[in-house]
Amino acid sequence: MHMDTALFYPCVIIFGLLVGSFLNVVIVRLPRMLDTAWRTSAALMLGQPAPQDTPQYNLAQPPSACPQCATPIRAWQNIPVISFLVLRGRCAGCGTYISWQYPLIELLAAALALVTAWRFGPELEVLPALIVAWLLLALAAIDWQTQLLPDNMTLPLLWLGLLAATAHVYVGPIDAIIGAAAGYLVLWLIFHLFRLLTGKEGMGHGDFKLLAALGAWLGWQYLPMVLLLASVSGAVTGVMLMLTGRLQRHQAMPFGPFLAAAGWLTLIAGDKMLHTYLSYFSPTGSF
Repeated sequence: MHMDTALFYPCVIIFGLLVGSFLNVVIVRLPRMLDTAWRTSAALMLGQPAPQDTPQYNLAQPPSACPQCATPIRAWQNIPVISFLVLRGRCAGCGTYISWQYPLIELLAAALALVTAWRFGPELEVLPALIVAWLLLALAAIDWQTQLLPDNMTLPLLWLGLLAATAHVYVGPIDAIIGAAAGYLVLWLIFHLFRLLTGKEGMGHGDFKLLAALGAWLGWQYLPMVLLLASVSGAVTGVMLMLTGRLQRHQAMPFGPFLAAAGWLTLIAGDKMLHTYLSYFSPTGSF
């Protein structure tokens, strides 16, 4: 991991762009894969034949193609960001507009990688931080589009955090275990209290698992910071969307993207934010 800085950061950016291209596949296909699996399972439980009208997807098959004209996407058309610019955001076959999601996710994956690499430097510690950043990006995008936080992403993130803690990566095992349990339980309690008071469900169970995963990586001490950042940013975003007419008063808005953003920011700069808070607001500079 020890390499010249002039080589390290460009490599991180390029690798981040490539990972971002793969994350686009995950973001688009994983919800469809889950929908197909759920439909099949439901049909089997009801004693009905498996549905035949659902496309069979995995992360490798079928090859990428234009959803409008089914023209296969060639290798030169799949270069992160560059291909989008060369094609001017249109399909080479039919001219249909390509979603801005694709270059945006690629650029975000590269930006997250660059900031993470700057924070940890060319050390082994940067590798798990990159994995966390990219998983959180994919989870945030999926939740924003579908209001789903898939178990096959949140649970591996949780277990990886607990395993990393056994080697004292970022936090020790005790702090990680307590963080995972507390992260799940605090949102579980809020969920049931809200349902008791209003008769409505205010969030999904995926949010519990995501905060549990963040607790495993960050430790229980940083959970209040994550919740505060996520709640404030979510509330501000919700108000702005309502003011612009893009969100109705009783329309649900996913909480996962704000948890993911707050978790990543805390991983990168939580200690500095906590130090700044204590310096300005605590008379003694400590709790």
